[in-house]
This record gives sequence, C-alpha cells and structure tokens, in this order.
Amino acid sequence: QVQLVESGGGLEQAGGSLRLSCAASGLTFTNYAMGWFRQAPEKEREFVAAMGGRTDYADSVKGRFTISRDNAKNTVYLQLNSLKPEDTAVYYCAAAPSMANYANRYEYPYWGQGTQVTVSS
Repeated sequence: QVQLVESGGGLEQAGGSLRLSCAASGLTFTNYAMGWFRQAPEKEREFVAAMGGRTDYADSVKGRFTISRDNAKNTVYLQLNSLKPEDTAVYYCAAAPSMANYANRYEYPYWGQGTQVTVSS
C-alpha cells in the first residue's frame, strides 16, 4: 500500500548534476521525514540527507547536494551538484516517523526500489 518510487538517476560526468525525485503514496506525507540513502557495490547503505522537522546532510555531501520536498505533490527531491566518482551508488528514498534518528537506516520502515547514479571521471 505504501509506495515510494524514485526516478532521475543516470550517467553523469564528474562535476555534473542530477536531480532525483521520489513520489510517495499510501501514507500521510507530512507525518514522515523523508530521507535519501545510497549504497555502492559491496558497501553498506549510508545516509545522504533527510528532511522533516529538521534537515540533515552527511558530511560527504554537504554543500553539494540539496534535499527538498513538495508536500502538495507528496514528492521529495535530491539535487546532486558537483558530482564525484565516489557518489556512484544506488540511491534510495525512505520514509520514517518525523522524530526518528534521520541518519539511522534501521529507523525507516518504508523504502523505494532505488535508482542508479553513475559518475564517470
């Protein structure tokens, strides 16, 4: 019933930009913090950014990525600028109760299917 659908991933050169979108349905969107996580091959899934009652970013993306949300459209976005090869990963959106620990992936009960971001050097 709850569905999170990411889009916007693709192949980009280092220094370029991508915009990811995640459309949510089946939940009361304003009651949830929305997060972005990423997972590279053979690596653990790591926190990227989240927005709810507050906005948090991983240190590795601060100043380059921007999270935003449009509550009227039940959609969260991640703008990826100044891309680096180390940003290459599958990017997932997730939904959590608003007062969750935003950086802890285990606090998020709902997840999208992921969208691949590949950054070439």
